[in-house]
Amino acid sequence: MSFRLGIDVGGTFTDLLLFNESNGEIFLTKTLSTPLDQSVGVLDGIRKIVRQAGISADSINLILHGTTVATNAVLEGKGAKVGLITNAGFEQILHVARSQTPGPLAGWIIMVKPEPMAPLELTRGISARMDARGRELAPLDEEEAATAIRELAVQGIEALTISFLNAYANPAHERRVATLANELFPYLPVTISTDILPEFREYERTLTTVMNSYVRPKMRVYLNGIQRKLEIEGIPSQFNIVRSDGGVMSLQAAQESPVKTLLSGPSGGAVAAAYIGTLAGYPNVLSFDMGGTSTDVAVSYDGRPNIVRETRVGYYPVKAASVDVSTVGAGGGSIAHVPLTGALRVGPQSAGADPGPAAYGRGGTLPTVTDANVVLGYLPPKLLGGEMELDVEAAAIAVQTIAEALGVGLYEAAQGIIDIVNENMFGALRLVTVQKGYDPRQFALVPFGGAGPLHACALAELAGAWPVIVPPMPGVLSAFGFLHSDIKNEFSQSLIRTLDRLDRSEVISALQHLTEQARVWLAEERIPAEQQEVLHQVDMRYYRQGFEFAVDISPDAFTSETGLAAIIEQFKTIHEQHYGFNLDSPIEIVNVRAIALGKVRQVELTSHEPAGTDASAARLKDEHYIMYRGAPLETAIYDRDQLKPGHVIPGPAIVTQRDSTVLILPGYQGTVDSYLNILIRPVSVGTH
Repeated sequence: MSFRLGIDVGGTFTDLLLFNESNGEIFLTKTLSTPLDQSVGVLDGIRKIVRQAGISADSINLILHGTTVATNAVLEGKGAKVGLITNAGFEQILHVARSQTPGPLAGWIIMVKPEPMAPLELTRGISARMDARGRELAPLDEEEAATAIRELAVQGIEALTISFLNAYANPAHERRVATLANELFPYLPVTISTDILPEFREYERTLTTVMNSYVRPKMRVYLNGIQRKLEIEGIPSQFNIVRSDGGVMSLQAAQESPVKTLLSGPSGGAVAAAYIGTLAGYPNVLSFDMGGTSTDVAVSYDGRPNIVRETRVGYYPVKAASVDVSTVGAGGGSIAHVPLTGALRVGPQSAGADPGPAAYGRGGTLPTVTDANVVLGYLPPKLLGGEMELDVEAAAIAVQTIAEALGVGLYEAAQGIIDIVNENMFGALRLVTVQKGYDPRQFALVPFGGAGPLHACALAELAGAWPVIVPPMPGVLSAFGFLHSDIKNEFSQSLIRTLDRLDRSEVISALQHLTEQARVWLAEERIPAEQQEVLHQVDMRYYRQGFEFAVDISPDAFTSETGLAAIIEQFKTIHEQHYGFNLDSPIEIVNVRAIALGKVRQVELTSHEPAGTDASAARLKDEHYIMYRGAPLETAIYDRDQLKPGHVIPGPAIVTQRDSTVLILPGYQGTVDSYLNILIRPVSVGTH
């Protein structure tokens, strides 16, 4: 037998999902994360899940790992000491940035602009220069370049970035300086901008490449370390890392381009949510991943997650393909507090995994969202299938500090914490829907993460997004998404032309060249020819606009007037959806792109026969009450493992399972579908 393993490292828990490729059987588990060294928690989880499955570790032939190592390095400011070589006169490129300040109107007054990841004292400008067409204006002085490299090395840089103006049109100078650096200092990691982002806009290209250098040494240490530990454990499996856009990449590729993993974890959840929604008959879904530290929300339209070309990590805009995710510091471990203003606040500080919420009994004393859920009875006293018993009294003591600070009762304080965190998460949901031209009422909501199904009813009520579709394994859905991801890479080229002056043969030639690069890469990744696929896109905008949209195309579309007209119509549809209008203005292409896919066998959920509507056999005998709108309500508790297709669960109800807890509020009911998803709707809406 052979097995595939998905691993998602979160701020509080590390989630693991093991898939038996021969019979489709799935095993899942969670362990506490180990922030100081994520690999410790990963190895603990692997040992735990192989015991649970009753197999030897060497039966795992593929591991797909979503990691936050690169993200944490950026957010915590704990990356490498980076040197930058650019063109003379442009040494301040990271300082000038886009000359934008955050809102509101006087946001610049309180703005604290972080230092660039490559400081000015570690930046050198050299005289070599290309123009925007790739023609050499000033030749490369190799002695000048070598001197700059030596000066930076003497200052103790741990990684080197090379980013020249117009390198996207001709990378010859970048490549030669990189060769010189490798000859002079073979141990030094060198990244050139055209390997990371061969597109125009020098600031974004330089920043993204510097960020790659910034996280590269730390990522390399982590990946090499975990690979050695797996070898010691006797796990000789192939080891892949999840990309920000929902694909996966080899260990070597992740070490060279870790900037492409910054949204590694959230991307897996979005991929899985799109799949779950499609199975349930709702291809348009909002994914809602609420963990212990943060919440990630994303949109999937027509069965595919929205992919954007620029995202933001902390302060920094990063130009790398990623799932369009909005993240807020709102999770089960988010700490509630009352500042001097006297207004209750929740997050973004989190109790994390250590010590965790007070209810975990690990020494935490600060009131968290989890503690509020325990006080209200929304969380039963035991989690993780009985492995983790909650300290109800400690939760009440913690929340009581908020009650006293506000001068209200215990339950009112707990409900206030829940209401505020729900509003915070709804705000994130609006960023990926309303502000992108989508009506959330036209989507279903797929909640996951350890806390997502607990808050799903309330969030769906705020958004008007029905039904709520709770997957069979919500607590480890991101790990499930990793097992549903294809091997992926992108190859792009800037080609800025208005359509009325477009030489179509030039576009076709560029797409063919990028396709050849994609095919070579797939062959290097040892993807069989029958599993290879190459997709194509062009980035388009109205002439003189500052933002563009990716439009899916076939290269053949540029061979005919009707094909080109179809591309224009598709662009106008996307533009109107986002902005509500179109312009009577020329349209231009700015980038062309080939997306290489190595198709892998998808993990599929099994359909089951219906078993009637009566769910009483799954109901536990425990007597339980929740506090709802100031009054205690007797609430049934159900065992998720005993629920069958067709079962109807009237609210109020709590559904417990090993990896999460589902809360169905009064006035709602859940129905189990043939794939064992629980679909929750208001009773007045019915089941259609």
